[in-house]
Parts: sequence; structure tokens; C-alpha cells
Amino acid sequence: MKVIFIRDVKGQGKKDEIKEVSDGYANNYLIKNKYAVKYTKTSLDVLEHQKTISKIEEENKITEATKIKEKLEKERIIIKVKAGKNDKIFGTISTKQIIDILKEKKYNVDKKNINIATPINCLGNHKIDIIIYKKVIASLTITLIKDSDKHDR
Repeated sequence: MKVIFIRDVKGQGKKDEIKEVSDGYANNYLIKNKYAVKYTKTSLDVLEHQKTISKIEEENKITEATKIKEKLEKERIIIKVKAGKNDKIFGTISTKQIIDILKEKKYNVDKKNINIATPINCLGNHKIDIIIYKKVIASLTITLIKDSDKHDR
């Protein structure tokens, strides 16, 4: 019997895959547990329609992510830090600090999507990558400047 998988089944088939399986396996396991539907003209039409909708939704998400990327890459992130000798700062700038700054600027970024290649621990410009959506990655420059505030708080 030919079936269309509607969910991934380990070792058997992936979602949206059309495959020939034994009648008993199809009826007693795959269809019964809603892992697959029987292959018919109607079910094939439904599958094609769902694929089209998914493709359009994916393109819309990529377009939206690209707009966010372009807007984010124009942002200037400047952080005032206390620095010692050789412009070395005390500690490093963390992803949490970056997320807090981005939230102030109305960007919602997950901590897991920030990639800091080298520790941000000295004055100057530092590049970080932010994954907006799948393969849409924004490159952001963070500038650390010396805090000229001399009095204690």
C-alpha cells in the first residue's frame, strides 16, 4: 500500500514522503497512529497544497528576517566601560548585556542566536554575528569606549 507520511517515523520515512509499505503495517500502525495517510489523488492534492503554503510562509519569514537584518546592521552599539592599562576592560561583555541593549532598541534576540567569535574584553570595535532566521545572519559591530566618569557611584 502506498502512503504519505504526515510525520517523521524513524527508519521508515520522513514527513511528506510517499512510500510503499505493507498493508498491515500501514493500516495497523501508520494510519492508526496518524503517522501517515493512504495515498490517494485527494491526499496527494492536499500534500501539494500544504507544500505550497509552507514554501510561501518560509519565503515570507526569510523576507521579514532580511528586513530585520538590514535594520539591525545599521544600528550602532556603543558601550561605556571602565578600562585599565593597555585599554583592557575589567571582565568581558556578555551575551546577556548585548541582549539587554538590543531589547532597549526593540529587537527580540535569543541568547543562543548570538555568536561571539572572540571575547569582547578590550576597547574598540568588535564584530558579532546574530542569527535572525536559519541562514539570515546579521553582522553587528559593538564599540567599547572608555568611561570618563571619574567619581565613585
